[in-house]
Amino acid sequence: MEQTKVGKFIAECRKNKKMTQAELAEKLNITDRAISKWETGKGMPDSSIMLELCNELDISVNELLSGEVIKMETYNQKAEENLLEMKKQIEKMRKKFSIISYIFGTITILMFIGNIILNSIYRDSWDNSLYRALGLIISFIACMFWFGASVLNFKDKNE
Repeated sequence: MEQTKVGKFIAECRKNKKMTQAELAEKLNITDRAISKWETGKGMPDSSIMLELCNELDISVNELLSGEVIKMETYNQKAEENLLEMKKQIEKMRKKFSIISYIFGTITILMFIGNIILNSIYRDSWDNSLYRALGLIISFIACMFWFGASVLNFKDKNE
C-alpha cells in the first residue's frame, strides 16, 4: 500500500464530493493538517477513523487501502493483495521488535553481570542492598524482553 497513491486518491474523492480539507476534517472531528498529511502521502488515516472516512467519501476500505476505485471483477484480488501487504508490514514490525528486544535484553544482561561484579568489589559498601535490588530489577527486565522476543519468533515460525 503506497501512501502517496492513497493520499492522491483521498484528495480526488474529497474533491469529487466538493469538500475542502477543512470540511472533511470537521466531519471526522480531526484537524485539516491530518487531511493534508494523508493527501501528501506523509501519513495514513488512523484505523479508528477509516470507516468514517470511507463513509464520507463513499468508498470502501479496500478502495481506500488500494488507492483506487476497484471494479467488482477485481475486488477479491485487491482485497487479498491488501491483506498480504498488511501482513508483510506486521511481520516487518515484529522482526524489528524482536531484534530490538534481543539487543536490549543482551545489554541488560551485561549490565546485570556488571552489577554482580560491582557487588563483589563493593561487598562492604553501605549501598550493597541497593545494588542487589537493582540487579534483580535489571535481570527481570532482561528476562521479559528475551521472553517477548522468543514468543514473537515462535509465533512467526508456526504461522
